Amino acid sequence: MLKLWKVLRLLWRAHPFAMWRGALLAVLVLLMGAALLGLSGWFITATGLAGIAGIGIAFDVFRPSAGVRGLALGRAAARYGERLLTHDATLRALASLRVTLLQRLERFPVADLRRLRGASALTRITADVDALDGVVLRLALPVAAALVTHAAVFLGLWALTSHAVAISVAAGYLLGGGVVLWRVGRATLGLSARAETASQDLRRRAIGLFRGRREAILQGALPRWRAGLDAAETEARGAMDRLDAIDTGAGMVLSALVTLVVALAFVLGGWLVSASDLDPALAAIGVFVALALGETLVPLRRGMAEIGRMRDAAERVLAEPPERAARARAAAVEGPADVVLDLRHLSLARPGWSRLLLHDLSFALRPGEMLALRGASGLGKSTLLDVIAGLEPVTAGDVLLLGRPLAAWAEPELREVMTLVPQRAALVSGTVLENLALARPGLSEPEAMAALGAVQLAETIDARGGVRSPLGEGGAGLSGGQARRLVLARAILRRPKLLLLDEPTEGLDGQMARQVIAGIREFLPEASIITASHRSAELEAADHVIDLKRYIPEI
Repeated sequence: MLKLWKVLRLLWRAHPFAMWRGALLAVLVLLMGAALLGLSGWFITATGLAGIAGIGIAFDVFRPSAGVRGLALGRAAARYGERLLTHDATLRALASLRVTLLQRLERFPVADLRRLRGASALTRITADVDALDGVVLRLALPVAAALVTHAAVFLGLWALTSHAVAISVAAGYLLGGGVVLWRVGRATLGLSARAETASQDLRRRAIGLFRGRREAILQGALPRWRAGLDAAETEARGAMDRLDAIDTGAGMVLSALVTLVVALAFVLGGWLVSASDLDPALAAIGVFVALALGETLVPLRRGMAEIGRMRDAAERVLAEPPERAARARAAAVEGPADVVLDLRHLSLARPGWSRLLLHDLSFALRPGEMLALRGASGLGKSTLLDVIAGLEPVTAGDVLLLGRPLAAWAEPELREVMTLVPQRAALVSGTVLENLALARPGLSEPEAMAALGAVQLAETIDARGGVRSPLGEGGAGLSGGQARRLVLARAILRRPKLLLLDEPTEGLDGQMARQVIAGIREFLPEASIITASHRSAELEAADHVIDLKRYIPEI
């Protein structure tokens, strides 16, 4: 539960003033509710007793009735303000939490982020943030407000009625209610987590079916996919039904507990009236206040029923990134400062494989030079670029960037001097300028057009309406070759010292490919470029060509 406490602190610190206002109003609502029923009970009883005694005409009905009306109106206003302020503060805090979550994701290694799947990651993050709004609204604030209210009521009942009434009401609610809520939390701790997992599985299957519906129909697999979706829905619904059953049962038990506490206060009050000089009207306060305190207890059951879901969401949101493995020999290896990239006797394997892909590969690349990696598909070109980019570990050998071992570079610093364009780079929904500005915030239109001109895309974008023209999800509205060139324009805007390109001109004809490569080199005259390709346009433009077949280890 430590994670829940950390999330609560994080949410509270986001907007502390608004949170405190909401918390004070939540306490005020409960206190005014207890005072309203207590005053009403006293007023009704005192009026009846005055009538029986024949002194009703002398009884002051105006001030108590004014107090009842004032408390009723004040409670309604406080309830409205409490709902407004607590929800507003929570929504603002959740917005801050989303920013914090994205900042935490920035600290994860790029290799881990690349393994995320957009749809599943988005639904997971959205569900976790939605679950955490209950930490404040359904757990922390109600519990704190209930405890403060019970403490204030205990003191009030002790002063107005009797210590026996005060202790019985406090013990009945705090002990009895605490046991019931604890049992609810214990029964639903794992169940609510399983229900959330099943709901997430249902969302993933639904998204997968929607995106792959064409392939499912063509392969005749639609009935099987539908059956899997139905099974996931049945599991999710079953878990939610069990949660609802526990929640409903807990509500019934808590209602019975309220009845018992009120009955106990009534019996004690009657006994004290007959056995001592306690005023019957004051004794009625204990009964009606005990009834009003049920409002502090019953709403807590939903928060306790979802505590497992909140706990798991907090653990995921606050998960710390794995530390980069430090290599002791990294500091001892140095290279010449005028060489951008220096590979020394590098051997590498595909992640998860024990067999080496390449063995004893060495080369040096200076500023302004272009190197082309040639080889058949599956030979290790993309894996080699990932290793150079620091996304995969080095099996053996050394990778030196600007004279420093790759492992000695901090992640943000490394990304400032090196840019990798993988085979499947993504575009976002938005304008062309917004897509390019991902590389450089505050990008101006002339700078954007210069980069587009370098990749032979300026005329196309002008014809679409300029850099302010919108794109659909994933760059919808552009052809495959145009989307590829837009990704290249975004990469060169970072002006890296080392640019890694994986199949950069895929989907372009030979003449266009040559123009794009020439434009990139002209835009980045001092950058070192490595391309992984088998196309003649890139091989011809390169200053050096390495055939990876020469470095395949003998088996």
